Order: sequence, then C-alpha cells, then structure tokens
Amino acid sequence: QVHLVEFGGRSVQAGNSLRLSCVASGRPFNNAYMGWFRQALGQEREYVAATLPTPGISENYADSAKGRFTISRDSAKRTVYLDMINLKPEDTAVYYCAAGADMARGPYPYWGQGTQVTVSS
Repeated sequence: QVHLVEFGGRSVQAGNSLRLSCVASGRPFNNAYMGWFRQALGQEREYVAATLPTPGISENYADSAKGRFTISRDSAKRTVYLDMINLKPEDTAVYYCAAGADMARGPYPYWGQGTQVTVSS
C-alpha cells in the first residue's frame, strides 16, 4: 500500500516563503519521478515540478514555477520538498504530491490528499 502525505500548507501573505514536504511510504520510488501539482478553486490541476533521485540534473519545472520554486528530494527519507519564495496570490491552490511516474509530467499512479496554500495580498 502506497501512501503520500503532504505537510506545510498554510496561509501566508504575498512575498513570503513556504516549504511543502511530502513523505512516501510503502515503496521508495528510487527510479521514478516524484512531483508536485496544484489545483486552484475552479481550475484544472496543473503541473508544478518534478524530480528524480539524482539531484542537480533531473529537476523539471513548469514555466510558472521557474525562478521562485525549487524542488528537492531526500531519497533516504522518501521525502520530496517544494520550496516556494516570493509567493503571490495566484499561487493559492491545493498542492498535491505525486509519485511513480516515468516522465516528469506524468502520468502519476500515486497521489497524496493535498495541502492548502493560501496567499493573501
């Protein structure tokens, strides 16, 4: 049984930073992508970023995430992080962790329940 649990979502003011964490249990996903998606109210879920276990050469970002978001991964802890800086109100969304894909943008077979990020102006 695979479980992904996200942590770190909360309400912040614009310009602040936030770190999201996702812990995977059940399997290590050593050779598969782990990533982040987000879904704003009334909108479709969109890809944010993804990474393989090898740091530095395998991170992939959506254009909306480049420059402000950083994805990283601790394979020993089976955890993937999303560091977000200079948050904007349009970053408000439920952020989902996903795992198990062969390609950065999916499809992903495993999903977390999501964590809410709210950015106020």
